[in-house]
Amino acid sequence: MRIICKIARNELRNLFYSPVAWFVAIVFLILCACFYTAALSPLAVWQEQMTLNNPKWKDFYVSLTGLIFSNPNGVFYNILTNLYLFIPLLTMGLLGREVSSGSIKLLYSSPLKLREIVLGKYLAVMIYNLVLMGIVGIFILSAVFNIKSADIGLLLSAELGLYLLVCAFSAIGLFMSSLTTYQVISGIGSFVIFFILTRIGTLWQQYDLVRDLTYFLSINGRANMFLKGLIRTSDVFYFLIVIFMFLGFTILRLKGKRESRPWPVKAMRYMGVISVCLVIGYITSRPFLVCYWDTTATKANTIHLRTQEILKKMDKEPLEVTLYTNLLGERMVPGFPEGRNPYLAALWDKYLRFKPDIKFNYVYYYDNDGRLDDNRLARTFPNKTEKQIAGITAKMYQTDASLFIGPEEIRKQIDPYAEDLGLFMTVKYKGRTIHLRTFNDSEFWPDESQVAAAFKRLVENNAPKIYFLTGNLERNIYKTGEREYSLQSTEKLYNRKSLINLSFDVDTVSLDRRDIPADATALVIADPKSDLSPACLAKIQQYIARGGNLMVFGEPAKQTVIYPVLRQLGVQLRKGTLTQLSKNETPDKVVSYGTDPSFSLAEEFDQLLIAKKRKEKDTEDSLKLMMYGAAAIAFDSSGPFTIQPLLKTADKNTWLKKETLVTDSAAPVFSPAEGDVRDPSFVTGIQLTRQVSGKQQRIIVCGDADFRSNIRVGYDLYGNAFYSWLADNRYPVYLPGTRPRDTRLTITADGAAVLKTAYVWVLPAVLLLTGTILLIRRKRK
Repeated sequence: MRIICKIARNELRNLFYSPVAWFVAIVFLILCACFYTAALSPLAVWQEQMTLNNPKWKDFYVSLTGLIFSNPNGVFYNILTNLYLFIPLLTMGLLGREVSSGSIKLLYSSPLKLREIVLGKYLAVMIYNLVLMGIVGIFILSAVFNIKSADIGLLLSAELGLYLLVCAFSAIGLFMSSLTTYQVISGIGSFVIFFILTRIGTLWQQYDLVRDLTYFLSINGRANMFLKGLIRTSDVFYFLIVIFMFLGFTILRLKGKRESRPWPVKAMRYMGVISVCLVIGYITSRPFLVCYWDTTATKANTIHLRTQEILKKMDKEPLEVTLYTNLLGERMVPGFPEGRNPYLAALWDKYLRFKPDIKFNYVYYYDNDGRLDDNRLARTFPNKTEKQIAGITAKMYQTDASLFIGPEEIRKQIDPYAEDLGLFMTVKYKGRTIHLRTFNDSEFWPDESQVAAAFKRLVENNAPKIYFLTGNLERNIYKTGEREYSLQSTEKLYNRKSLINLSFDVDTVSLDRRDIPADATALVIADPKSDLSPACLAKIQQYIARGGNLMVFGEPAKQTVIYPVLRQLGVQLRKGTLTQLSKNETPDKVVSYGTDPSFSLAEEFDQLLIAKKRKEKDTEDSLKLMMYGAAAIAFDSSGPFTIQPLLKTADKNTWLKKETLVTDSAAPVFSPAEGDVRDPSFVTGIQLTRQVSGKQQRIIVCGDADFRSNIRVGYDLYGNAFYSWLADNRYPVYLPGTRPRDTRLTITADGAAVLKTAYVWVLPAVLLLTGTILLIRRKRK
């Protein structure tokens, strides 16, 4: 070890007595300074202006540590993108210089072992790499002072990842230096190896035999998890294996120059090193052997505790996931064989951490007879059979057509039309199966809320069942028209937060033909247009009397239709239409505000909790909800139900207009003579509760049905809170996050400008002056 340290000390002396090391350090410093100040300065200016001009503004509400350093345009990712440019400049002459000067012969004739020579030189580069990481550390230390409660764990994890990456690059550069005496060729060779290791993970991914091998060898993305604050032993071992492999190659290369051995013997030595590395890599990457450390303050890389608890309940029981890919469907490319590893990394890695025995299956098929897309394929490929079209499509996407089974065979396994021929997964546990879907949005794969709900349904087997009344021209849960209710209930592809995608069972029931199912969690009556039959009313009244949960959406001018249902509850929709004058909207659009009870319905996106905190601090109005033609609600509090308002108006320009409201003419006028009633606080939504047979009965009544329609539901911040409350808050599985603490800067805009000057100009100038003086003094000596 003493000899290795002496060689390293001598090599470091040579490094710092040459301009290259100083040049690399100065350029690297300027680069990091530009990245850091470019991210910091705009935020400092923004914070200062918002603080001065908006008294209600508190902070950025996002982690500034992550925003400045770990987002795709942040400091760390920019450093990562450019890091490979510096290493060949340092390593291209480490061994080539010894050969070209002839000093390698002295080393060979000395009592030094080859591994001591190689390890000594590599240790010197590792120490120099610490200098580069020290430069990064300057900006990490600066961030600790510039960001209030900076996420130090994230910063240190990222620096560790960068250091391991630069050490791996250095080992590669050292090996390339042993291959040639020409430093330029060594440098170019290092770039080539870097490029190969970066791109090899995308090669031959369609072949089962080499897919996992090439994906494992890829260095691309290995440091990314460190930059996000997640340290995995598999990634640490990967870098150590790459370092070991190329240092081994270097020793074998030098040894081969000293020995006269047949080339097969030399090749076997290299293959031995490769084999050892692959075996170690395979073992250390097994899911049940991988250890994780989420260093972020908010545990941003770890699934929620509620999801973890669900996975714990599965214990050792097998969980099987099958991905179904339709060659003739939409959104199928991520499901092709070459997308298998990215699919696992993007979707399932975070769950494998807590349940490493998940089994993954893949089924490839083709099926599209035109019933869903008006025979699009037949028009695109005229006079071709479905099998021929599948073959043509496979050639277009350069995939193997023989992998895909035909319509007859796939329909024996699943009904692909039930999932609109799209890319989806089945999750099987204890004989129970549930579907997970992909979505037509930027995220594509199901997020944790969908996966957690699916797991919970499989474990507990108690999914809530929501039945929508039909038969009286109610809002339809299967139609996609503007007034209908499909988007919030049965939509599979375009709304990941629909009930069906959050593991609710959704169906319709016509009470003129059948009774309300005994397993109904809640019955929804959504704006019937025609009077309910006596038989239908009787069944609803019996259902309410038994303690069934209910949600009723009414509309102005249809009060009489829904009155027979509401009468039993001590509730009625008041005659007339709520009218509200505003600058930008028609008078039938009324803004309602959430009351305190509404904030406790559910944890819907944390929006209700946020609104409650706002109201408590009196910083602004509570949660707003736009209603489009609403009726006011009247109720009798002396009945058997405990009734609390959920939604109320709060505008003095609001009144209840008894006559017909005309919205496409002059602004309406408040007229007491016509029976108009002015009240700034009309109730537009209520909740009713009572105890029936030891269970709390829950009912919601709203004076508007349009705010939940397909065209409006996206603006409703209550989301699925109403349905969650009716389902006793068992579903959806809400995953409230931890609010980051590093949401404000401690530096002013002027301070950021001074910092920019110091980091971009002053500090590099000091380093340049130090290097120049040292080199001049060395030359004089």
